[in-house]
Amino acid sequence: MDVLLVEPLVSDALLWLQERYEVSYQPELADDPIALRNASYKTRAIVLPPHVIVSQQFLDFSPCLQVVARMQISSDNTDVEACQRRGIRLVQARSATVRSNAEYILYGLLMLYRRGMVSALLGRKISQVRMGRELAGSTVGLLGLAPVAHTLAPMLKGLGVRLLGYDPAVHHAAPLWQRLGVEPVTVQQLLARSDAVSLQVVYASRFKGWINERLLNHCKPGQLWVGVSRGALFDPEALALALTDGRIDACLLDGASPQFAAEGTPLYGIPNLHLTPRLGSHTREAKLRASWYVAHRIHETLSPASVQSEARVSDFPVSDGLEGADSQLGDPQAVTPSQWGNLRLHAR
Repeated sequence: MDVLLVEPLVSDALLWLQERYEVSYQPELADDPIALRNASYKTRAIVLPPHVIVSQQFLDFSPCLQVVARMQISSDNTDVEACQRRGIRLVQARSATVRSNAEYILYGLLMLYRRGMVSALLGRKISQVRMGRELAGSTVGLLGLAPVAHTLAPMLKGLGVRLLGYDPAVHHAAPLWQRLGVEPVTVQQLLARSDAVSLQVVYASRFKGWINERLLNHCKPGQLWVGVSRGALFDPEALALALTDGRIDACLLDGASPQFAAEGTPLYGIPNLHLTPRLGSHTREAKLRASWYVAHRIHETLSPASVQSEARVSDFPVSDGLEGADSQLGDPQAVTPSQWGNLRLHAR
């Protein structure tokens, strides 16, 4: 087959690919490594969910493979060097979930600030409902300047929030801080001054356990945390202690592994730790953007000459990547499926 889908695409993108290639959709292979290897033996392009690891051994069973695609960005599920040695293209829909994740963080902050609303919806009396507070006038620390923070910052500024920020990879004098309206501070200052923390650090193995007891000792008492970063950023024992001694009043994390707070771990059963299974990227619009991005990247890799011909007759501006498509077409959420289907993006 030409294209093996272990992760689904939206129907329009799937039909678009099927018009050009032999496509097989087999989601059950995600949890059957042996069957996945057998199916990938003659596959030219494969779309995989985040938990499926692409190792050197996996590539050895896939001699025809030209493209490994992901609907979401992740930093440690693919042997990048092995792919480079083989000349295999790695495709990740990097910007497809930026807006949906930013809205998830905004929703999480509002929910934690007004937890009494959840109690009221469950039927509790007003005397039993926890007093809420308003985002306006509070201080939120942006821990990490991943693209999600670029979208989240103006949302929060529009609600009257003071913004602090820290990113280990961004210099405090970089013009980006001023452009986003964020005051750059040290990570210790961010934790000490923020009423709530938004966590969107791009994970790398060197950051495992980076948020430890020494760092969390700087938390402003009663702090709220909402994050879309990997749970591995935390030292579990340090987070558990901060959640139980009052430093962190509540923490909402999206996409942590099932082992993060499993039975037998320090975080198991802590009532003010709330985990969701990658709901930040679980929107129709994000799925639409990611599906078309992946479909076009596969097409331009498997049939580059055809893509160049299509680009010359495009009804839309030619763009190199989804970020460019967003900026030239306006709000990507306003783009219809048929428009994305007609969009022709040239090869890199």
